[in-house]
Amino acid sequence: MLFASPAVNATGPKATKIDLFTMRTPQMRAFHITWMAFFVCFFAWFAAAPLMPLINKELHLTKDQIANINIAAVAVTILVRLIVGPLCDKFGPKRAYTWLLLLGAIPVFGLAFSHSYETFIFFRLCIGAIGASFVITQYHTSVMFAPNVVGTANAAVGGWGNAGGGATQSLMPLIVAAVIYLGVDQAMGWRVALFVPGIAMLIMAFVYARYTQDTPQGDIIDMRAQGINLESGKAGGWSIFLTACSNYRVWMLAAIYGASFGVELFIHNIAASYYVDRFGLSLESAGFAAGIFGLLALFARALGGIFSDRIAVTRGLDGRTYLLFGLMLAEGIGLLLFSQAGSVGIAIAAMAGFGLFTHMACGATYALMPFVDRKALGGVAGVIGAGGNVGAVLCGFLNKAAGTPQQALYELGLCVIVIAFCAVTIRFSMAHKTAEQRLLDDAVASRNMLEPQHGLGATAD
Repeated sequence: MLFASPAVNATGPKATKIDLFTMRTPQMRAFHITWMAFFVCFFAWFAAAPLMPLINKELHLTKDQIANINIAAVAVTILVRLIVGPLCDKFGPKRAYTWLLLLGAIPVFGLAFSHSYETFIFFRLCIGAIGASFVITQYHTSVMFAPNVVGTANAAVGGWGNAGGGATQSLMPLIVAAVIYLGVDQAMGWRVALFVPGIAMLIMAFVYARYTQDTPQGDIIDMRAQGINLESGKAGGWSIFLTACSNYRVWMLAAIYGASFGVELFIHNIAASYYVDRFGLSLESAGFAAGIFGLLALFARALGGIFSDRIAVTRGLDGRTYLLFGLMLAEGIGLLLFSQAGSVGIAIAAMAGFGLFTHMACGATYALMPFVDRKALGGVAGVIGAGGNVGAVLCGFLNKAAGTPQQALYELGLCVIVIAFCAVTIRFSMAHKTAEQRLLDDAVASRNMLEPQHGLGATAD
């Protein structure tokens, strides 16, 4: 059966440590499989971006058409992220992820058969749905890990998954080159290359369905059928979504995520073409330069989560918000510097600098997310995640209106600096902070009772 229970169906409480080198527990299986699934989704999501110079040459696209394609790639994700969060609450992340991978592979294959602007933008729009995989990834680790390490877990799986965006910038041009080397002409080469991420998505759908479970105690549908009380306290659906929407903190974090993850998506879409057009790099060289930004996610997003977890020990939830403010401010300043870079060397250095803070801000945002409203976790994750894609769409329109990418990047830097102040408006009641501190203390005490195992984000006992 597609949704058969994993071979080792261990149960237990949320994990208080991240033991990277094991997959024996459901918590660590979810940790590793969810970041791998997100990596594949992110790879497929932006697989076409570094190939746009080739695609443009064949389809004869105008500047406005290319801009529209970039906007389409992130637009539909807004809606799907809003939907998929409550679906996780109702059906569980395992089922939600499996079906997203299966259905999302269809437009990836369809893109390879596009022969006009209209068909290409249609499939590019549909592919954007797989960007909702991020919400499922963050939901799954949020229900698997305790407060003392959940920020690190969320940031690590998000960052390693986001690295798929960097990998696709570097690998897709190489895959095309390999296909051409085997005798396929250039016009067909990019089409054949797009089958690689589609097939990878089908493989991950099987892995997710076979080897993960929704929570440490089992699958949500089975638990609800047995009358087990779930942390959300609801059956899912619109009630959770509306509860999330009524919390102003959700909208502040959505704006922040739009100015961090939205910028990240924007850079993924334009980076390779930017280096080709502005500095005259070859497709392969531009791909490697653009790939640096995405590959920073391998560690930078995790750093944001780790720092957030560490500062929470002494400063609580307020410490998490002030850290987020500082990271956003640094990102905005870095964007201003990148926009003024006059040589490829300075541009790459500046991109690496602001990219570091962008990824860390993304990690710090979702390190704070699980504490906003535990009873509406899916809705909170979905709305904040959708905010990231709203930001990406607005970046795309800004790029069209600004006239040049350099001007767009400069104006974007100013916008990020302003939005950074949303972080300092996020406040929690004393009762809320006390309750969360109690859960954190319990998690630390539980961890200290275990044998010393120094995993990611764990401190020495």
